[in-house]
Amino acid sequence: MKLISVVVPCFNEEEVFEASLQRLLAVLNNLQTYDYELIFVNDGSKDKTIELIEAAAAKYPKVKGLSFSRNFGHQIAITAGLDKCKGDAAVVIDADLQDPPELIPKMIEAWENGYDVVYGRRNIRDGESWFKLFTAKWFYRIINKLSDIDIPLDTGDFRLMDRKALDEFLKMRELYRFVRGMVSWVGFNQTYILYDRDPRFAGETKYPLKRMIRLATDAIMSFSTVPLRVATIMGFVASAVAAIGVVFVVINRIFTTNWVEGWTLLMLTVLLMGGMILSVLGIIGGYIGRIYGEAKNRPLYILKKSIGFKEEE
Repeated sequence: MKLISVVVPCFNEEEVFEASLQRLLAVLNNLQTYDYELIFVNDGSKDKTIELIEAAAAKYPKVKGLSFSRNFGHQIAITAGLDKCKGDAAVVIDADLQDPPELIPKMIEAWENGYDVVYGRRNIRDGESWFKLFTAKWFYRIINKLSDIDIPLDTGDFRLMDRKALDEFLKMRELYRFVRGMVSWVGFNQTYILYDRDPRFAGETKYPLKRMIRLATDAIMSFSTVPLRVATIMGFVASAVAAIGVVFVVINRIFTTNWVEGWTLLMLTVLLMGGMILSVLGIIGGYIGRIYGEAKNRPLYILKKSIGFKEEE
């Protein structure tokens, strides 16, 4: 009997946990020809999420839990659950019930038909602001233009991965993670299932603007060197402007006696070059900062507690 692992990252999900657990169990218990394990990953929650995971694991033998020593982030929580899962296929789904657990059997069906990765593609996104809808729509289109790989449009981390694709994914231990891009990079046969995304069942979004910007930055810098090429172009532009300024200063010096006239252009040139130089240094600094983070070779996460796993796991 094939084993399906379901990984659920959780951060302050006290309000939605029980509803999410029951819907997932209802779906998984109906998979009559499959066994399953349900892994909740507590990403340093400040509420009672870990207590709820422990209670669920005590009540339901197939429920397991992992708890971090602090908040390491959503993408790391996904990775930790996938590290520990033993399934022939693994499903990643958030606890907020925006992605319907009832879609999991359709993902398994597509997997059995030969696809190694099956991801959910959002058709309608209810309960989200126009700003988030607009930025999400254009983010995927921009990253595809900048990146060397094709990241599916309008998708999240809700997906199923076959064991061979998962094993290749887990070989990548980079600190700044963009899971959906990394899964696309792995390749294999991939397909999607179109669905309507529901509003969040309860609680607040775990991706406010600050985290969205951080995720977008990690995505661009992890899968594209275009910003570095833009920095190079900016450097050439600044050099060209500076050269024009030098020519102007020389002509002004030779053919005129009014030294004050060039002051405005000189100041504009200095300000323009200074702004471009700082912009270029910022872009380069972003990449260097990531090199520094990777060079320290720290573990991706620290587990404070494992619940329901055997010692050898």
